[in-house]
Amino acid sequence: VGGRRVERRRAPPADLQGRGGRGVRRLRLRQLRDAGVAVKVLTGDNEAVARHVCRQVGLAVDAALVGSDVDALSDADLAARVGTTTLFARLNPQQKARVVRALRAAGHVVGYLGDGINDGPALKAADVGVSVDGAVDIAKESADIILLEHSLAVLQEGVIEGRRVFGNVTKYLRMAGSSNFGNMLSMVGASALLPFLPMAPVQILFNNLLYDISQTAVATDNVDAEFLARPRRWDIRGVGRYMLCVGPLSSIFDYATFALMAFAFGALEHPALFQTGWFVESLLSQTLIVHVIRTGRIPFVESRPSRPLLIMTVAIALFGAWLPYSPAAAALGLVPLPAAYWGALAAMLAAYLTLTQWVKTWVLRRFRLD
Repeated sequence: VGGRRVERRRAPPADLQGRGGRGVRRLRLRQLRDAGVAVKVLTGDNEAVARHVCRQVGLAVDAALVGSDVDALSDADLAARVGTTTLFARLNPQQKARVVRALRAAGHVVGYLGDGINDGPALKAADVGVSVDGAVDIAKESADIILLEHSLAVLQEGVIEGRRVFGNVTKYLRMAGSSNFGNMLSMVGASALLPFLPMAPVQILFNNLLYDISQTAVATDNVDAEFLARPRRWDIRGVGRYMLCVGPLSSIFDYATFALMAFAFGALEHPALFQTGWFVESLLSQTLIVHVIRTGRIPFVESRPSRPLLIMTVAIALFGAWLPYSPAAAALGLVPLPAAYWGALAAMLAAYLTLTQWVKTWVLRRFRLD
């Protein structure tokens, strides 16, 4: 939301002039509306002139307030009215800023686009002040962002890109939280049950390093269309619930690995073999589970990861599987694993991915997480 003051003395940008430009403006406003962004006009001009401009660009004016109306309303009443009002006319600088503050008080995240002296207070009051490179100095100094292209497409693309970044940040928080929580449960339990460390310190550090490298590609990942369709807010409580529900699943299969190594391969008498088995299982499970956690849909079938993320996770998984047989194995305290281990590991990974998909779907629906 936000508005730009109508400057009758200044020619419109080249790409918005004439009938073609009018069509472009209608398209941009429709794209913003489809993205869940409400466009409002705050201007010092006459209401009739402002209504005419809104009709020209295809902005429906369902309700309007003028400066005197704004002054007559209390802060609470104004906050209740601004959400349903599209046009605010005959405003002075202080009234513009008050409307912006009322929108924020009503729970909206407000972006304000302005280029004149009278827009300075509103630019400061908004969550994000946006100006253009041809604006007056006070407007540019008050703005958080200065557009170098005179087109609403920049705003629309910026909103979508911001949501994409936010989506990938949320993915990473869920992945990291779930993985670390599960590893903590596994490490605590194994340390209490085993007469030796379940994984050597150098192995833990190298395991984490490889996992972190695989996660660097999360920033390039695709984001589902429904996530981009509307604005999102930080939900730390939701991240915590997700971590508590999904994180322990990895511990179930960690303990299954412990049992496999102890009873099937006699690894209780060979700590290096036990540590190698958990090192490989831990790395592969937490690296591959990214593809389940990254989307609310069915991975690969309904939602495909970006190519860099797919390549990076597969490469790290293959590298981790090769390490026990590599020249670096001795330095890391790793030893070759029995052939039967790999069949059991494949079955556990398939079960882990399937169970996590089911639990993830339940958590997203139960707590209405995005």
